[in-house]
Amino acid sequence: MRTFIPVFLVALSLLGACQQNAPMDDPKPVAGHVTDLAAFQRFIAGKPTPAQFQAAYPDVKLVLPGEIATREFRLNNSRYFAELDADGRISGGKFM
Repeated sequence: MRTFIPVFLVALSLLGACQQNAPMDDPKPVAGHVTDLAAFQRFIAGKPTPAQFQAAYPDVKLVLPGEIATREFRLNNSRYFAELDADGRISGGKFM
């Protein structure tokens, strides 16, 4: 019994560490361009990675800093120019 408690506590602490570093919950992919701006802003507030962004919004063209993009004019929120933080996560941006 004495060895069970330390082993249990170590396992519990490892589980907690894994949970803290777990990726964002995989949201259901949104088909097409962004129409629900409030939900999109909540998603961006969670600082997703570019891969998480693409998984959540597969039909939105994600343009990262330094990437070359056309200058076509889009009014339908189908292309997002992202701003990245120091960790490479999307911290903001704008539709263009």
